[in-house]
Amino acid sequence: MAMFAQRIDAVTRGAAERRHPPPDLIVLPETLLSGFTRDAGAQAETMEGSGVAWMREIAQRADSAVTGSLIIAEQGAIYNRLIWATPDGGLQWYDKRHLFRMAGEHKRYAAGQPRLTVEWREWRICPLVCYDLRFPVWCRNRWVRDAERDTEPAADYDLLLFVANWPSARRHAWRSLLVARAIENLRWVVGVNRIGRDGNDVPYAGDSLVVDPLGETVADLEDRDQSVTITLSAARLLEHRERFPAYLDADRFEIDP
Repeated sequence: MAMFAQRIDAVTRGAAERRHPPPDLIVLPETLLSGFTRDAGAQAETMEGSGVAWMREIAQRADSAVTGSLIIAEQGAIYNRLIWATPDGGLQWYDKRHLFRMAGEHKRYAAGQPRLTVEWREWRICPLVCYDLRFPVWCRNRWVRDAERDTEPAADYDLLLFVANWPSARRHAWRSLLVARAIENLRWVVGVNRIGRDGNDVPYAGDSLVVDPLGETVADLEDRDQSVTITLSAARLLEHRERFPAYLDADRFEIDP
């Protein structure tokens, strides 16, 4: 995947040169350096490996947070691990919880447990991976009220983010579910998918989308090899929440381990 890394290097260098200030967040696909491989053991690296170091380098160079997933080996297990790297050297991660059994992913990887929410430049962001999109409970914005102070419920996140290798055969589901997650959670949603054919000859249509809290698509990359810079409006988010506070009627629930 050296050519992919070179392409991303060129794009991020160009973005950093063109933007004043630079982009706050750069989003890359799932398993971005290997593709969706059936030979996870051979493709895995450690957290001290070259892939993580490369993402940290991009973050520092672009003065941006950078996210995407890598195949990581740790303590005898292999994870599809979303990496969140920041320009100050910070590093957080989320191990994909829902493993795509129809392609045997559950046999090659260990499932993650805790969901990750990061705070970045006054935004709260929940980054997830591909198949997680099909599970609305896991994706749910969990509104919490401070009972002692009787405050209005606070949301877990402002932006729900998915990195993916989502095949063309199920592109309608991908597009529809991104819209559904935005509407039901009253939040911005970004989904970044790959294009082309992988090493298993599986085609990918891309369809990377940015969806606003009303479910309207504001950016659609279709199946083209391209990058775009989108500005998300916090004011638009707040206006919708105040005008349509459906979260006040949301069900409370707990997730079993």
